[in-house]
Amino acid sequence: MLQARVSTEGQVHLPDEVREKLGIQPGDPLDVRIRAGCIVLVPQKSSELKAEIITDPVTGHPVLSLGPNAPILTSEEVAEMLIDFP
Repeated sequence: MLQARVSTEGQVHLPDEVREKLGIQPGDPLDVRIRAGCIVLVPQKSSELKAEIITDPVTGHPVLSLGPNAPILTSEEVAEMLIDFP
């Protein structure tokens, strides 16, 4: 588990691993939410990725693709994103 500390000024330093994985750069805005007693930070980046529906070459099923530069998500990350899905 990664940890961060709150400075006396109220600032939080995100670990390098987190920033690199999510492509967060200095000055990028983050939405701050409180969910079930937890602080959730959500990057608000203008996406340069364009979504399209393609046919998966392995299964033959339609899938959503964000292109070759899209981040690869784990099942846990997808589950976390779907928590607020209607």
